[in-house]
Amino acid sequence: MEPINDLIRKNFSTLTNRQKLVASYILNYPHQIAFQTAKELGELTETSETTVIRFCYKIGYTGFSHLQKEIQASLLENRQTDPLEKFRVSKGVQSQNNDLIKYIKEQDIAFIERTMDSLSPDLYEEIISAILLSKKTCVVGSRSSYAPASWLAYSLNMIKGNTHLYRGELDDAISLISEINKKCLIIVIAFSFPRYAQDTITFVKNAKKKGVKILAITDNELSPIGLLADLLVKVYTPSPTGIKGMPMVFSLLNLIVSGVTSSKSDEVEKRLKDYEETSEQFFSVFKNDTQKN
Repeated sequence: MEPINDLIRKNFSTLTNRQKLVASYILNYPHQIAFQTAKELGELTETSETTVIRFCYKIGYTGFSHLQKEIQASLLENRQTDPLEKFRVSKGVQSQNNDLIKYIKEQDIAFIERTMDSLSPDLYEEIISAILLSKKTCVVGSRSSYAPASWLAYSLNMIKGNTHLYRGELDDAISLISEINKKCLIIVIAFSFPRYAQDTITFVKNAKKKGVKILAITDNELSPIGLLADLLVKVYTPSPTGIKGMPMVFSLLNLIVSGVTSSKSDEVEKRLKDYEETSEQFFSVFKNDTQKN
């Protein structure tokens, strides 16, 4: 059976408003759900035991006990202490810290570990496979998401080619999307973090209508592009993501690029060599005395 987070995300639009309250609570507090009854969950979400049970049926479980066992099994599988919890305990949730260098280092490590630990090997393999099989890759990201989108597009072009960075108003989105069809084997990799940029959401919605596979990199399964995604990676970051979350995002991108590179190492090595030789014809670069000899 699919992970509960994916089941909730894929079925979220079909839930009633009261069922959506239950879904959101389960995503945010899985550790509590493992030990609560359906009645207690109904009270905490200000719904009812009946709503909780109907929600379980709606997303494919035989009942609340079935859902609860799946959550317990998932928590046991990752029974090591949550890296974020270890960080909070060690720092006592400090608002002021005399050793800022150490504090930021440990904070970044904790959030990177949490992000990496949440990415299952099966999902990671599926992401790499989708990128490798695609004839064309389109990367989308606006505002604070533009920097990681730009780096990923540049890197994928270096090692694979046929990668386009959508640049908002500078590109003709209508023309780009109109050329898309199901047979093109195109994947759209979309970045979206609060505050969610409308142009990214609009682009992804229209690409989705064309049958394109969507890989979303976002902070929440229920974010606007999260609900549209075929593949989703959740990035855990301190707030605000646009300022403090880039180390986690780029660590994830490094993992993705490394996966693509290692899958076609010989081909990538040749591409990089050709790229370097060609770039020397276009761009002047500094060379020290040892490089000249």
